[in-house]
Amino acid sequence: MNVEEPHDASEPELGWFTSSHSSGAGGECVEVARGAASVHVRDSKRLAQGGPVLTVEPSAWAEFLQGL
Repeated sequence: MNVEEPHDASEPELGWFTSSHSSGAGGECVEVARGAASVHVRDSKRLAQGGPVLTVEPSAWAEFLQGL
């Protein structure tokens, strides 16, 4: 697991999407992007403030989702 420093949020190659469990009112919004060798997770509320991005291996992400 890795927490990256804030970076440019306009990385089109990552294809960020909002979690289906996020509220539609702009509240608890978690965004996920799947890269070639990693999965990135960020809090979209903090995105405008340059918040960090959590990066994990795809296998760790799959285990996390199975645990939900």
